[in-house]
Parts: sequence; C-alpha cells; structure tokens
Amino acid sequence: EKLLDTLKAYNVKATFFVCQTYRLEYLDDIANAGHSLALHSKTHEYDKIYASEEAFFEDLYAIQELVYQHTGIKSYLMRFPGGSSNRVSKKYNVGIMTRLTQAVKDQGFRYFDWNVDSDDAGNTTTAEGVVQNVIKGIQNRDVSVVLQHDIKSYSVDAVEEIIIWGLQNGYTFMPLEQNSPKCEHGVRN
Repeated sequence: EKLLDTLKAYNVKATFFVCQTYRLEYLDDIANAGHSLALHSKTHEYDKIYASEEAFFEDLYAIQELVYQHTGIKSYLMRFPGGSSNRVSKKYNVGIMTRLTQAVKDQGFRYFDWNVDSDDAGNTTTAEGVVQNVIKGIQNRDVSVVLQHDIKSYSVDAVEEIIIWGLQNGYTFMPLEQNSPKCEHGVRN
C-alpha cells in the first residue's frame, strides 16, 4: 500500500512483476492505477521451473492465468526468475536459458532483465543504500530498467527519494510495455 501511495503521489507508473507467493490482492489496485502487470513466476522455485521447458511454461502460464483471473489482463510481459543470465538454472538443466529465451519470444512473450540493480536482494539492506545504488546506476544512461523488490520494506522506503531525485534531474518514469526498449542480459546457460 505504501508503494502504491508513493507512486500515486508523484503520478509515477511502474511495472510489477508478479509472483503468486506475494500479495495478489493488490493486483486490481496496481492495474487500476495504470501500472504494468508483468509475469515473474507462480512458484519461484528454481529446481522446479528450470527442470524442463515444459515445467517453465507450466509455471509461466499459471501466473499468467492468475493475473488474468484477478484483473482481466492477459500479460505477455515477463522476467525470468534470476534473470535470463542466471547460472543457477544450469544446475537443473544445461542450456535451458538459451532455449527458453527464444521459446518465450516464439510464444509471444516479451522478457525484460535489468540494467540497474538496487541490490535490495543482495548486500544492501537500507533505504539509503538502495537510493544510492539506483541513482548511481541510472546516471549516464538513456534508458534504465531498475530491479527492486517490493517485498523489502527498506526498498519501498527508498522509492520516494529516488522519484524526487529523478524528477529534479529531468528523468521520466514509465512502465514497461511491449514496445519498450530492449533490456536483456547475455544468456549464460
């Protein structure tokens, strides 16, 4: 709720990559506020989703259906758990990311990675650290796709300061769409 309120206060739109594991009751609020709903994973369990292409698509279509059931929106925007460059998938299926990055496109999906990491799922555990990482990361880029997690309260706490800094420095915030600039990592499996 705090994140949605902050985004509303500054009329900023964002993209929410949805997992079934967290707060589906907000999907209507997110969609009604004009944010993009994108797919992440139903389970986010690497050993299951990266076991095979069939397992991956079963998970992806399941989260797509949940989003559709809650909102009436059939999203074809997605992000791979761990990103397209993840190496953990190799532990379960050698070469699966090479195959999946093409297979999702063949199925009409558009996947996004990120080129700015807030590090909120890594070593950064404070709002100030997230703010510093994002500001440092977006400077000198024409287009930034920032990875942040709304399940981290300190990352949500950082959003207002990031928005204020961005607006004061001439940045525009936009949700991802099918025609957004490409942001894909190099595949490593």
